Amino acid sequence: MIPSFAAAVVAQTPACSHSGSPALCDFFARFAPESIAAPAGTIIPAVLRIILICVIAYIVNRLVRRMIRSFIHDLKEQGLAKLGALRGRGPLASTGPIDLARATMRTETVGGVLRSVSTVVIFSIAFILVVGQLGVQIGPLIAGAGIVGVALGFGAQSLVKDFLSGMFILLEDQYGVGDVVDLGEGTTPVSGVVESVTLRVTRLRDVMGTVWYVPNGEIRAVGNKSHQWARSLIDIGVAYETDVDHASAVIKRVADGLWQEAPWSERILEEPEVWGVEDFGPSEVVIRLVVKTDPGRQFAVNRELRARIKKAFDEEGIEIPFPQRTVRMRAENGEGPPNPSPQRSTSPQQ
Repeated sequence: MIPSFAAAVVAQTPACSHSGSPALCDFFARFAPESIAAPAGTIIPAVLRIILICVIAYIVNRLVRRMIRSFIHDLKEQGLAKLGALRGRGPLASTGPIDLARATMRTETVGGVLRSVSTVVIFSIAFILVVGQLGVQIGPLIAGAGIVGVALGFGAQSLVKDFLSGMFILLEDQYGVGDVVDLGEGTTPVSGVVESVTLRVTRLRDVMGTVWYVPNGEIRAVGNKSHQWARSLIDIGVAYETDVDHASAVIKRVADGLWQEAPWSERILEEPEVWGVEDFGPSEVVIRLVVKTDPGRQFAVNRELRARIKKAFDEEGIEIPFPQRTVRMRAENGEGPPNPSPQRSTSPQQ
């Protein structure tokens, strides 16, 4: 038994007189040694409250993450209709129809961002409450954190800009993992396949295998070559002596043959079109062919068409010209005909 003085000390501690546990205070007042009775009566209830705060924060975080997962699952199940309704609630411009696979990829990305943000917010609040239980004044702490936040905001404007740009890239579905993009204005011109998109940076790999990390805030213009559909555009040059109608018919026949042949028929979406004479070059007449393809398939279609058109031109005797120049010869002493006849050099320019 401890002296009545120790019991009185324990009873007057803030933990016992206000928010403490009466049972614990009575226990320490009866059985604990006098040297630890008063501190223990104050510390033990605070520790229990800290544990309770951590447990509640963990449970709330799990519930919120489960709600976000359920929300994302509903978006994928409902498909494009629900995704369109979600977009309609915000001031975001429509980017046109979106296929279901791309919508699924987009919702998964947004869901991961929401889960990360919710976890940070919940445990930040729990940390502030725990600090308050340790006797630290929360008001000055929050005020100091606000001042530090303003200072960091001024010092890290580019970082904030990257995060905001990354949010709009995801919400507006400008590009995603697997897309072939061209990042031009505002950055070092680079193009390649997107390997990762985060709120801060975009990682893509170019045709040489080089991996580029581009801060989202530095991106001013994006050319997405893999969104919804693509177009294979080929300019074919023929000699000026060639019958343009005949050459166009050969090009159309080759393109239609590729369109009707498996597996190319699955990659070409519409009937190929020959738009006609596109330009008059120094030594050629340019005929334009366009083919609408699946996104990302235009490069393979281009290569196959060029090979087949070259073979068909050889069979039909259609000349694919090379650069030529006209050379006028004149004697060194000035003698010779006043209008020397031109001679055409057919060797390629060096």
